[in-house]
Amino acid sequence: MKVACIQMDILHCRKQENLEKALHMALKAVKKEAEIIVFPEVFSTGFCYENFDHAAESLPSPTLENLACFSEANNCILIGSIIQKAIEEDEEDEEDEENEVPGNNGSKINKGSKNSARYYNLGFCFESGTLAGTYRKTHPFKKENKYFSRGSSIEPIPLKKQNLKIGLEICYELRFPEIARKLALSGSDLLVTTAAFPNPKLEHWKTLVRARAIENQIPHIACNRTGSAPGLSYFGNSMIVDSLGEVKADARDKESVIVFDIDLSAKDEIRKDVPVFVDRRTELY
Repeated sequence: MKVACIQMDILHCRKQENLEKALHMALKAVKKEAEIIVFPEVFSTGFCYENFDHAAESLPSPTLENLACFSEANNCILIGSIIQKAIEEDEEDEEDEENEVPGNNGSKINKGSKNSARYYNLGFCFESGTLAGTYRKTHPFKKENKYFSRGSSIEPIPLKKQNLKIGLEICYELRFPEIARKLALSGSDLLVTTAAFPNPKLEHWKTLVRARAIENQIPHIACNRTGSAPGLSYFGNSMIVDSLGEVKADARDKESVIVFDIDLSAKDEIRKDVPVFVDRRTELY
């Protein structure tokens, strides 16, 4: 199956321009016969904290509707993440300062009050125009915790037409081997990481991307952004890695589209050769 990473420089808080660029680059991937196309983390806005309500979208989301149309028109699978705004009824009635996040014009929105607005880093997966599934980032990184609520479920996303399961994780979660292992144990055929991994952590990124593939014996599409944002710069180096952990395509540091025809069936032979799943001592760990 041909898979692709869209490595792009995300224009800070410029939603429409980012969406147009992403779809233009995705069309290049389609022309190279890519069936699965992965965008970077929060690809349409970046971490637009200063205008968070504008960046966030409630479902049904205009950005996701555009992606659905592209996915249907091109009979492809699109994966990435956006900032979601959700109105939810909370069980607890806490109103302490730690649960407040900035709203428009510097106002505060309490994450712990009833019927409050919550924000999630929402992973998505479209298959031929249909929303196959979503995943809310369960491990926000440092400053993200001031703005984002944590997701509460880690499960693969099933693709009905392709009869595959996608294990989706978001950026910082690459550092938690438990997440990829849970996704693998739940039957994922392919691991996907959508990311905004910044400098100076290039060597960490390259090691972790390969490690998650090696230890779970499944291919890994790791799509990172490039360029810069306020106070940060990004090294890119999106990679497509096979079930043995060998890098088959690397985007380096420039905006680019990388495509590779990955063998999804190889994992079965690899797991016979090195039976780490059979040999796990579940009574000990």
